[in-house]
Amino acid sequence: MNEHRAMTAILAVAAILTGCASDLGGDAYSRREARQVMQVRFATVESVRPVLLEGTKTPVGAVAGAAVGGIAGSALGRGRGSAIGSVVGAVAGGLGGAAVEEAVTRERGMEVTVRLDHGEYLAVVQADRGEDFQPGERVRLVGSGGAARVTR
Repeated sequence: MNEHRAMTAILAVAAILTGCASDLGGDAYSRREARQVMQVRFATVESVRPVLLEGTKTPVGAVAGAAVGGIAGSALGRGRGSAIGSVVGAVAGGLGGAAVEEAVTRERGMEVTVRLDHGEYLAVVQADRGEDFQPGERVRLVGSGGAARVTR
């Protein structure tokens, strides 16, 4: 029965972590960005290079991992051994869960360097969603408050 509970907890952790991933592509907007006025600037792509966007580091992975580890660790013994196993399992699971969350939510990105029409250079990092921007291509920079995205 403990194996069944541990497997259920592991599946729940995977579902939670998958739901934590945000979309940082050029065509994704958060709900709070809807209906907000944004500045649009036109530019020319100078260069594009691949980058890696680190994964999220929220308490969700550690807490979920600790729960799974605690359940799994409690199955290791009886009485005091079970309690010790739960504590050790929870600590190990918490560390492992945090690492899994970061790895699962890590993604490929791109740094797009553009030259604005008045000559200023800017670089925008966003998730790689296959836009395949090319040097010399005309694009739009859409954003406000220091955040921007590159779109066609």
